[in-house]
Amino acid sequence: MSGLHEVQTGSGRLAGKVAIVTGAASGFGLACTKKFVEEGAKVVAADMNGDGLQKVYPANSQYDQHVQTVTANVTVQADWDKMVKTAVEKFGGLDVLVNNAGTSYKNKPTLEVTEQEYDRVMAVNVKSIFLSVAAAVPALKGRGGGAIINVASIGAMRPRPGLVWYNASKAAVANATKGLAAEFGKDQIRVNALCPLLSGTGLFEQFVGVPYNEENMKKFLFNVPLGRLTDPSDVANICAFLASDEGKFITGVNLEVDGGRAVGA
Repeated sequence: MSGLHEVQTGSGRLAGKVAIVTGAASGFGLACTKKFVEEGAKVVAADMNGDGLQKVYPANSQYDQHVQTVTANVTVQADWDKMVKTAVEKFGGLDVLVNNAGTSYKNKPTLEVTEQEYDRVMAVNVKSIFLSVAAAVPALKGRGGGAIINVASIGAMRPRPGLVWYNASKAAVANATKGLAAEFGKDQIRVNALCPLLSGTGLFEQFVGVPYNEENMKKFLFNVPLGRLTDPSDVANICAFLASDEGKFITGVNLEVDGGRAVGA
């Protein structure tokens, strides 16, 4: 991914747009934030990991003009209000929201999942969307419309044993995406979701339930037609498209960014 030194203010598909990206300190959120900035947007980068935010968006860097970091918990309404207020006061409004922050528990038999693990997954993955709508929709209406992009999972479409409640939470996101698109279309607010495949080695064991090694990777990828995991740039590129005017007639879509996993064997 190219660096911020290549950014030219006012250029790109997202020039003049203001976005909030959650889970912006790493993974998909970091990739989306960088891509949005490269495309000319101003971004409120939010994450629970304040130290992580400062590390990837250091002070006195070229990020100063393009990114405002906010340490926030997506399960807390006051933190959502803070994110939106930051977008309005720092950059003048809000055009795009990327609900990327999410969590899971380790892949294991469903009867071993604790109530605490269930509650956390539902709070971070589903309640966060609920809270985001209450905070962001008025600001989006204030700009004459905009885009909400929810990061779901291919597990929402093709659930498997071991992550039943994680997949159920992402299915709720996918369903809510369509309902929100139908409700807020009259306000020119487009709502779409991405359903990516697993990305990166760090979460491989948590999601798959076995250690990351070449043998287990081959077992996991045998039914992925394009033969690899999701790269964060795959998600960032689609988010940029959906956030831009190029995607202005697309709403209510759950886009599978999975290398064909949903149609694999």
